[in-house]
Amino acid sequence: MPPLPGHSTGALETRPDAPVEPVVWARDLEKRFGDLVAVDRVGFEITRGECFGFLGPNGAGKTSTMRMIACMSPLGGGTLRVLGMDPVTDGPEIRSRIGLVPQEDTLDLELTVLDNLVIYGRYFDLPRKVIRERAERLLHFAQLWDRRDERVEPLSGGLKRRLTIARALVSEPDLLILDEPTTGLDPQARHLLWDRLYRLKQQGVTLIVTTHYMDEAEQLCDRLVVMDHGRIAASGTPRSLIAQHSTREVLELRFDPDENETMAARLHGLTERIEVLPDRILLYTDDGDHVLHQVEGLGLEARNSLVRRSTLEDVFLRLTGRTLID
Repeated sequence: MPPLPGHSTGALETRPDAPVEPVVWARDLEKRFGDLVAVDRVGFEITRGECFGFLGPNGAGKTSTMRMIACMSPLGGGTLRVLGMDPVTDGPEIRSRIGLVPQEDTLDLELTVLDNLVIYGRYFDLPRKVIRERAERLLHFAQLWDRRDERVEPLSGGLKRRLTIARALVSEPDLLILDEPTTGLDPQARHLLWDRLYRLKQQGVTLIVTTHYMDEAEQLCDRLVVMDHGRIAASGTPRSLIAQHSTREVLELRFDPDENETMAARLHGLTERIEVLPDRILLYTDDGDHVLHQVEGLGLEARNSLVRRSTLEDVFLRLTGRTLID
């Protein structure tokens, strides 16, 4: 597949020996809604060509932070620079260089796939020939070329998400912001979207993602922050967060749900940390098979047992005390 046009030039170009300016730079960023503190003095940097994730439970402050970065909501305090510019004074120019993929698709259902791209391109005052060339290339990129003359309304959710991403790329943005890009999609559609986003990152497009899927965050994100109650609870690469906040392995035990608390008490002391969830008990350990053998030695027989590696979901349980979908 040929590279998408326009992602190797622009204001972020630097000499090989020059320091690379962050695409997004935030210090003591705040957002309040009356007495509610949605974002509480957070700071982070996002570098060019990386995929950066904002993760956390509902109400953690992710969306408020993303809206400030996208110049859709004014800052409540602190300092923010996006593409080297100040959102307070340079909002329109910043927005012209950002592609936004909202959680809900906003496509024109009565138009064809191709016309959705062409009409969107006109908002940026692009010449018709340029829009057409970009639209055709993007349809190939999103694997929608064979659907170009079909109306959008009857398309599947996965096809619509690919079209929404393609539309966000018509202006050749330096920064692509994606809010829950694969929510509601089947596994095949999710993996295809991951592939498309990975290709964008290879071509130098900076990605910012929010997601409730932990496997998605591990697949896509170079770095991420975990937000909770408006603050950053942890930051780093997926691997470093797992290493810092969890164990190498997790033993999952499933008993009858009404026995979980009793069983957890009997398992006390086998590992340093035990989590009791509504449907299972998690024992955090560096040797899951050894702990399972100890459980069996206590005469406890689970309906189902599983030894697996630690994941970002385990990090969330440790940092926030609840899952992302609570």
